[in-house]
Amino acid sequence: MKNEQGFDFEEELQKLPGKPGVYIMHGQQDEIIYVGKAISLKNRVRQYFRKGADGRAKIEKMMPQVTRFEYIVTDSELEALVLENNLIKEHTPKYNTLLKDGKTYPFIKVTLGDAYPRLVFSRQMKKDKSKYFGPYTSSASVRDTIDLLQKLYHLRSCNRVLPRDTGKDRPCLNYHIKQCDAPCQGYISQEEYKSHVDQALLFLNGNYDPIRKLLEEKMLAASENMEFEEAAGYRDLLNSVNQVAQKQKITNSDFEDRDVVAMAMDKGEAVVQVFFVRDGKLMGREHFYMTLAPEDTEEGILGSFLSQYYGGTPFLPKEIMMEKEPENREELETWLTNRRGNKVSIKIPKIGQKEKLVELAAKNALLVLAKDRERLKREEARTLGAMKEIADLLELPMLKRVEAFDISNISGFLSVGSMVVFEDGRPKKNDYRKFRLKTVTGPDDYASMYEVLSRRFSHGIREQEELAEKGLNTEYGRFSKLPDLIMMDGGRGQVNIAQKVLEELHLSIPVCGMVKDDNHRTRGLYFQNLEVPMDTSSEAFKLITRVQDEAHRFAIEFHRSLRGKNQVKSVLDEIEGIGPKRRRALMKHFASLDEIKEASVEQLREVDGFNSLSAQSVYDFFHVEQS
Repeated sequence: MKNEQGFDFEEELQKLPGKPGVYIMHGQQDEIIYVGKAISLKNRVRQYFRKGADGRAKIEKMMPQVTRFEYIVTDSELEALVLENNLIKEHTPKYNTLLKDGKTYPFIKVTLGDAYPRLVFSRQMKKDKSKYFGPYTSSASVRDTIDLLQKLYHLRSCNRVLPRDTGKDRPCLNYHIKQCDAPCQGYISQEEYKSHVDQALLFLNGNYDPIRKLLEEKMLAASENMEFEEAAGYRDLLNSVNQVAQKQKITNSDFEDRDVVAMAMDKGEAVVQVFFVRDGKLMGREHFYMTLAPEDTEEGILGSFLSQYYGGTPFLPKEIMMEKEPENREELETWLTNRRGNKVSIKIPKIGQKEKLVELAAKNALLVLAKDRERLKREEARTLGAMKEIADLLELPMLKRVEAFDISNISGFLSVGSMVVFEDGRPKKNDYRKFRLKTVTGPDDYASMYEVLSRRFSHGIREQEELAEKGLNTEYGRFSKLPDLIMMDGGRGQVNIAQKVLEELHLSIPVCGMVKDDNHRTRGLYFQNLEVPMDTSSEAFKLITRVQDEAHRFAIEFHRSLRGKNQVKSVLDEIEGIGPKRRRALMKHFASLDEIKEASVEQLREVDGFNSLSAQSVYDFFHVEQS
């Protein structure tokens, strides 16, 4: 059965693979509200949709709010555990239990920056000279492995600063029981000690067989000698080594930002999967449905995708990893480097962890193409398709970015403005902006909208000029990227206000109004002095309704948050450095708020208790553009 968003739960549950992975539940605003892991996605996710199957109260409360789910397939349960952890920390979903202390899965840290490196248990990766291995899922196994490697290769476990502290204290017990070569006494050279560290690094890099063979031989020998307790100890150590030996690709200790791009093709259709790796951690993914021409090649499709995708996204990673080389690779690298401002590399890894991560992205792309073809077509229709419908309806050449504005207040009290952004038919929440009204008192929506639009587009023009001076494009600014269409919450009046602002700033941007009926429901668009007739069942109409509802929601939530903080009614509260005593002095000295706004710095200094700094602060608040 489909919900209002067109997501068919029964159909999607049938498509779930019986593989390990992470599932992601989305809420009413398409936000992530829950992230979970599964040994079998097919079995685990289905449980949520059986009445009373999960049993937890929070899950029963959550499920009515779920509008869709998605999943990322991994190669092992370990990878699912680590990816779940990364996603929870990144998105802080409402219904997940969050670790307030930042505790996470453990790593083995090799302090290569020390003259005599140590193996250390760590729960965080830092940008230092150390090398990190992990993360692992068992703290006990990590500690056992560190202990084993220290004993095997006689690595120190103390935290003395060497060679500074050499010879200051007697050697510890580990030296006397022949488990450490006492670098603290200078009994072993740095070169020889380093060779021991290198052997431990070989193990941590994947050369597990020598240690496994040694432990198995000792376990069998102890067993044959009837020393069962000792044999059990070797068995436990062997289990710890095997747990640490599990490979995962979800976190890497190089802290690099990279995108992993892979594609699956079938019958004239393709899905491109992009994994986003930030600070060495896989933090999310996106997939893109593509319709192909008969003569298209894989290399050509990938090259076309890179130019289209990275031509419209503000963030460019240092490295893009791909399964196959795209067409015009060198030209793409040069273009990407120019856009980012420093080197961007396109790499096709052939071995190791990076190659496995590309392989995982390709596997997910293939699953999406095989199981989600129809859903992707529907999603494309409600996003890109809807934007194209609106562009055709208004006779615009193209439509990628839409900005919508709304005002919220209660009888003029704490008036606020909201700006929401949709790109390619999807909300782009990082570009949303909030405005506290400064120049308007009372319930004047037209004047309020004039202030909001003036501030937004004046700031955008200045930012464009500043970026141009630095040789940067508009993707690097907070306001510099201008919309292809402005949508106003209202009809002719609001449209006229927007057009007045644009004329004053010498900007040419199409403006339309989102008109509501007597029941406050979206009715259609007002454009170029005419109400444009619309099919209320069309994807374009549905998208306009979503844009209008989102602008209204965002403004109301901002207004509610201000009221919830018990903000007093005066706009003077917002001026930095002006407390209650000076506010009272201002209101006593001047007859009205308008007089305060029009006062010079010299006039403000005459207020009781004011100095040059506080007078300048008040003057700047009303005269220097702020966003």
